[in-house]
Amino acid sequence: MADHQEKSPECLHIEEIVKTKMPTSPIYAFLLTPVRISAATTKGHVIARLPLQPCHMNSMSSLHGSVTATIVDWMGGMAICASSLRTSSGVSVDIHVCYQSGAKAGDEIEIEGIVEKLGSNLAFTKVNIYKVEDEKRGRLVASGTHTKFVKGAWA
Repeated sequence: MADHQEKSPECLHIEEIVKTKMPTSPIYAFLLTPVRISAATTKGHVIARLPLQPCHMNSMSSLHGSVTATIVDWMGGMAICASSLRTSSGVSVDIHVCYQSGAKAGDEIEIEGIVEKLGSNLAFTKVNIYKVEDEKRGRLVASGTHTKFVKGAWA
C-alpha cells in the first residue's frame, strides 16, 4: 500500500494502537518496534511484517522460541482489536506455539493474525508466522493459537 489513503480504517486503527500502546509495553517495544502493519479488517484479520534483528535470535542464531511466543501473544491481541476497532484485547488465558522452521537475523517475517471466534467472555485467535522470500509470503516458520479473556475489555 503505497499511499496512506489506500489503507482501511482497521489498518489505520491498528497502526495507531502500535504507535500509542507499544511504547508502554517494554517487551513489545524492545522486540516489535520495527513492525509494519500491512493490512487489517473488521473480520479480525491483521497482517504485519517484521525485520528480524540479532535481539530476536537464540544461541543457534535462529528465531528464539520466546520471541515467537511473544509475537503470537501480540498479534492475537491485534486481531481482536481489529475485529471491531477496539483498543483493548483482554488478557491471555492460553497460548500454544508450534515451531516448524527457522528464520535468521536479516530475514523478514510476515505475521498473520486471525480471530476464529469472538465471544462475550473469550476470544480465540490463530497466528501464522511466515518467512518472507522474494518479497512474498514464503515457508511457515511457526503457528500458534491464543485464547484471551475479553469480558469487560471494552465495556
